[in-house]
Amino acid sequence: MNILFKSLNDPTRRKILELLKQKDLTAGEIADEFNISKPSISHHLDLLKQAGLVEAVKQGQFITYSLNTTVVDEIVQWFIQFKSKKKK
Repeated sequence: MNILFKSLNDPTRRKILELLKQKDLTAGEIADEFNISKPSISHHLDLLKQAGLVEAVKQGQFITYSLNTTVVDEIVQWFIQFKSKKKK
């Protein structure tokens, strides 16, 4: 779970997740949204993959990234367990 929170701690990675929420994108399309190097974007994508937040599918020369909603659902369920009941 530490890698998950580490990956969510960075604003660039959070922005990548927001982009992938809208639609699946190639690494190049993701990189076009930022003013940082492509190797840096690759590093961010690798951390997101390690955390299970994104999935990558190679299609010819391109890798298409998508949001892994299963892990997102698991995170939400994990946080819900800490929600305290209202006191009467």
